[in-house]
Amino acid sequence: MNGARVLLIDDEEELRLSTAQALELSGFSVTMLSSAEHALELIGYSFDGVVVSDIRMPGMDGMTLLQKVRELDAEIPVILVTGHGDVQLAVNAMRNGAYDFMEKPFTAQYLSGVIHRAMDKRSLVLENRRLRAVAGKRDDLETRLPGRTQVMVDLRYRIRAIGAADADTLIIGATGAGKEVVARALHDVSNRANRPFVAINCAALPQNLIESELFGHEAGAFPGAIRARYGKFEHARGGTILLDEIGSMPIDIQARFLRVLQERVITRLGSNDIVELDVRFIATSKVDLEAEVAAGRFRPDLLYRLNVATVHVPSLAQRRSDIPLLFLHLVREAAARYGREDREVPQSVIADIATREWPGNVRELRNAADRFVLGLSSENAEQVVADDDNRQPHRLADKVASYERDLIARSIALNAGNLKAVYEALGISRKTLYEKMQKYGLDKRHLGSMTQLDEEAL
Repeated sequence: MNGARVLLIDDEEELRLSTAQALELSGFSVTMLSSAEHALELIGYSFDGVVVSDIRMPGMDGMTLLQKVRELDAEIPVILVTGHGDVQLAVNAMRNGAYDFMEKPFTAQYLSGVIHRAMDKRSLVLENRRLRAVAGKRDDLETRLPGRTQVMVDLRYRIRAIGAADADTLIIGATGAGKEVVARALHDVSNRANRPFVAINCAALPQNLIESELFGHEAGAFPGAIRARYGKFEHARGGTILLDEIGSMPIDIQARFLRVLQERVITRLGSNDIVELDVRFIATSKVDLEAEVAAGRFRPDLLYRLNVATVHVPSLAQRRSDIPLLFLHLVREAAARYGREDREVPQSVIADIATREWPGNVRELRNAADRFVLGLSSENAEQVVADDDNRQPHRLADKVASYERDLIARSIALNAGNLKAVYEALGISRKTLYEKMQKYGLDKRHLGSMTQLDEEAL
């Protein structure tokens, strides 16, 4: 346990320093942060430590941090601390997946004991993942980017190859397809996995402060610059910088960024000193950057420098047979995230999911899974996430039809789309099977990949 990693987040400097010193005396390696926002840059699927965070902090509070951490990896232990005796807060924290909860003041010995137990749990999780990968079972990438279609197999192979190469990478994909998930995966399979991952939304940077945000500034560089400040580029040294939707970066900033990309140096606003930058750049775009170049909105030399390696993230329309399995995976994720019991997904819901269009891709499908787990209905989700009670037919004929539809859909799934095996197993003619499939809107292309749905799916 010597040197075990602890991420300590507390906005009270004195308490933060004293807690860190006590933990270091107990053999832990402690990284101190005064705000939760920067913590997410140090946490990923391969994070080999424990998060200890105050709950009540300016900006992102501890409960929000817990939710964000669980979105990255639900099995990272998060210990929440508060100086307020709020029983309901403690209950909510545990319900939302916190490893433990403690009130200030606490003894260093007690905190160390909790961290030791949390670290044992995290070590076991990482070791199990490693052993499963060695045994030829699903590895981390398959868990984060599930799918059996060839485009997903190829995507995972490309991530493994490019990730280890440490090359600057351009990720292309439609809205909601999972570009940031791919970017984080590239970071986590690289030698920079234990260094910061800094995501910059190019479309959300304030126009009047964009240079300061990226490059940093010295005190007095402009009105209001009271003290020197690291920019996001400098903050990520040794790690990875994600430039999300780089096509939105203003053309004048593109020129400055090109120099950073070429020379790996920056100069803060108000300074003449050059700061060397050891980082890897990953950029994402939902638009055709070559078309943006032709329109004069994107620099061609920047495009050529960025796409040393290019990764294309497929839309759900390009991997329709993955949709049912992916939905089941997202339902399980949502159940864990919201602290709910695993909920069985009716075959009729899966069939509806498989035949719908998903223009919002994985993001939209995840929202549908969340609504299903929470028992919510939505006008836009139609029957997919309606309450089970609302889905139950009341007339005998409706119940029989519903049972028959589910039985046929299940048989198609279990026989991997082999219709001959289906009509023989059901004891009906081929013509009857085709007629019933047409009647119930069943498509073997969408159901054919849904083998082993209950235990083996994802």
